[in-house]
Amino acid sequence: MHSIEHYRNEFVSYLEQKTNIKEPVNLYEPISYILGLGGKRLRPVLTLLTTEIFGAGFKRAMHAALAIEIFHNFSLVHDDIMDDAPLRRGEQTVHEKWDLNTGILSGDAMLILAYQLFENYENDTFSELAHLFSKTALEVCEGQQYDIDFERRENVSIPEYLKMIEFKTAVLVGAAMKMGGIIAKATVLDQDRIYEFGKNLGIAFQLQDDYLDAFGDPKSFGKQVGGDIIENKKTILYLTALDKGGPLQQKKLLDLYSIQPQDPSDKIKSVKEIFKLTGAVEQTKLEIQKYTQKAFTLLEKLKISEDKKSMLREFGEGLMRRDV
Repeated sequence: MHSIEHYRNEFVSYLEQKTNIKEPVNLYEPISYILGLGGKRLRPVLTLLTTEIFGAGFKRAMHAALAIEIFHNFSLVHDDIMDDAPLRRGEQTVHEKWDLNTGILSGDAMLILAYQLFENYENDTFSELAHLFSKTALEVCEGQQYDIDFERRENVSIPEYLKMIEFKTAVLVGAAMKMGGIIAKATVLDQDRIYEFGKNLGIAFQLQDDYLDAFGDPKSFGKQVGGDIIENKKTILYLTALDKGGPLQQKKLLDLYSIQPQDPSDKIKSVKEIFKLTGAVEQTKLEIQKYTQKAFTLLEKLKISEDKKSMLREFGEGLMRRDV
């Protein structure tokens, strides 16, 4: 087994080799641009790591890892268009740097390129990977639609929100890990368990993001703390505060989420205070712990060595300790 950093470096090197700009330049340059903006490379690293955990060389999984990373970035290109977002990872979004049509078309091409990468595997493996990928891609689209719908709705429940983040974020983490199991020819039971491990970790990861957006360290968070509050996003903190708060707290929170002041600092401060007073902060931390523990319980059932289980546990604990 190798370190997480080793898998990341190997993947980035492979990515750089495979993202050549060709004709027509205006189709492929935006693809190279978005893939070159960095990011944690969490999903492809998990594919490589899982492949080796189940006893195969990680380089066999490079094509699948790249497919996952291309698909993830494809979804970001189209999400940015839907959100009319000007920045991604501190740089211009594709549709801002080029134009709307380029963002749509280059995003479409990325989805096709992701599928093409599975053609590098033998028939049975190709079929299993493509089946999982199609299911996951559709669920991500469903999750995005739920997210859009929630923006227009006032009565979003916590279970609905958890389903949304499961589909929009967590299933792709689960699929990234299951692909490693498929490539390494792990048992179907272990493939399913590693998928559930990744999915539960993905839910905890997104809940942690919700928490950090409000209460992260501005120096290390990498973006403005309180961004979700400014945009009136119905995160787990907001929904829990509404659920647990008294009538006056509920009214104040709804009032604050109905305005967009020129200077949002007072709004952010007031909303965060409600999150604390209603117990939403502590409840969110408990939810993060719950889904992390669900992942670790599944880990114990995997037919792999104890040192490999320890590596996955350390990886999960590291994700939950992060401040970015």
